[in-house]
Amino acid sequence: MEAAPKVIVMGGSWGGIQASLSVLQNLPETYSIPIILVLHRLRNQEGSLQEVFDKKLALKAVEIEEKEALRPGYVYLAPANYHVLLEKDHTFSLDVSELENYSRPAIDVTFTSAADVFSENTIGILLSGASKDGSSGLKYIFEKRGMAIVQEPEEAEVDTMPLAAIAMVPGCFILDTERIKAFLLSLHDR
Repeated sequence: MEAAPKVIVMGGSWGGIQASLSVLQNLPETYSIPIILVLHRLRNQEGSLQEVFDKKLALKAVEIEEKEALRPGYVYLAPANYHVLLEKDHTFSLDVSELENYSRPAIDVTFTSAADVFSENTIGILLSGASKDGSSGLKYIFEKRGMAIVQEPEEAEVDTMPLAAIAMVPGCFILDTERIKAFLLSLHDR
């Protein structure tokens, strides 16, 4: 990857909350690359992921709002029951179209959208999960010359999602959460 990454998109489902917290926990509040996190959640689930992430991270965790601009130092959380897309002007668009891979938000939708906007400056990270969502989006990032990272399946709480991604994106990096965290820290502009 020649150019500096401009966005990190991360996805997971079953086991993804814990895995993403592990990856993001030591990143500084001034982290130089915006992070978008898409986690499968129950459509009628009450309670705020934002509160969970805000308590445990130095980064500011916010639930994505329509037309919100992408900024460094933030973890943007996909809201329940909305697909999240990135626009060319680096703002978010929320969409309530059909479920994709039985999910809304679908990881594939956000990964593909980020790669369309940032191409080789996109880093896609797929974590623990019990579906195949995210695999084709990660492949799309890789085809656009972005970086594809998959959580080590043996470490994942549920390995279905990582194994599906590895099968679809043979050129991906397979790392445990400690190595993903170390890699992300190495990208930070100090």
